[in-house]
Amino acid sequence: MTAPFKFSIRLNNDLAVSDYVRLARACEQSGFDQLWVSNDLFLKSSPVILAALASETERIGLGTCILNPYTIDPAEIAMMAATLDELSGNRFHLGIAAGARDFMKWVGIEQETPLAAVRESVAVIRALLSGEHAALDGEYLKWSDESYLRFRASRTTPIYIGALGPKMLGLAGEIGDGVLPLLFPPEHYFTVKPLLEEGVRARDASLGEIDFAACIWVSLSSDDAAARRALAEKIAYYGASLSPLILERLSLTRDDFVAIDRAVHHERDMDKACSLVDERMMRIGVTGKPQDLIDRLEPLVEAGARHLSFGPPLGPDPLEAVRLLGREVLPYFRS
Repeated sequence: MTAPFKFSIRLNNDLAVSDYVRLARACEQSGFDQLWVSNDLFLKSSPVILAALASETERIGLGTCILNPYTIDPAEIAMMAATLDELSGNRFHLGIAAGARDFMKWVGIEQETPLAAVRESVAVIRALLSGEHAALDGEYLKWSDESYLRFRASRTTPIYIGALGPKMLGLAGEIGDGVLPLLFPPEHYFTVKPLLEEGVRARDASLGEIDFAACIWVSLSSDDAAARRALAEKIAYYGASLSPLILERLSLTRDDFVAIDRAVHHERDMDKACSLVDERMMRIGVTGKPQDLIDRLEPLVEAGARHLSFGPPLGPDPLEAVRLLGREVLPYFRS
């Protein structure tokens, strides 16, 4: 029996809170299963945003994509997860990963032992949410037996792991309830899938099947130039922090983003940065109209993808993009 489709929207944490409310309502009305909000440094706090959305929605799952155990201690991540689950009626999903190394440097954090940090964080967070003591003498975490929640969590929150490199993808397949790999470009699915499956072979059967969210970037609009600009801005901001695996797939190197990164973060000249984003970089995502997106996704679905996750920028008008996806893309794959 073929697994049912799952659809999600991912948003950056740089919008007005009122915009998230409108988008969350539109996502729920359009039939999306999940809504994720990122938690990138020096932008808005996704847990606070999700708390607001919990009271403005009824059905849709809500998640962080992503938190990391370097800037937020796993104890506080578990506290937050339990509280958001209670607030939302068990609709919360915890996205966790090692985080972007370049962004960590902004605040003087060296991303040491990332695999151990994620593995150990997932273990202690699950233990805490299950009502257990989480003593651990690990490579990254050194916790005493006094490490336990002083209240009963409503459930053990599903944990999705953000993964880019081969080793983290393998770890996600082994221990995650779900995985949030960035498929830049969408065809990167075919590189990621076997790496994830390698980890699944070491998976504890009690965890059940992993939810593999095929995370892509989309910019939909009837105005092709506006759609391109919206995607180019995201590529300019995040391109320098992409993993070597993704860059190799696109025939790019980090050096290709040096001038772009300088224009964004030092000169603060987004027009200049976008002018430097070339067509190889634009292949990171999908721009255009719904049929353009369907054409790029069909090979993934034929190969087994059952969770399609659409991420920023979505388009010059994200609300209209959500409605377009709901009207034309979701029904196409569900039919």
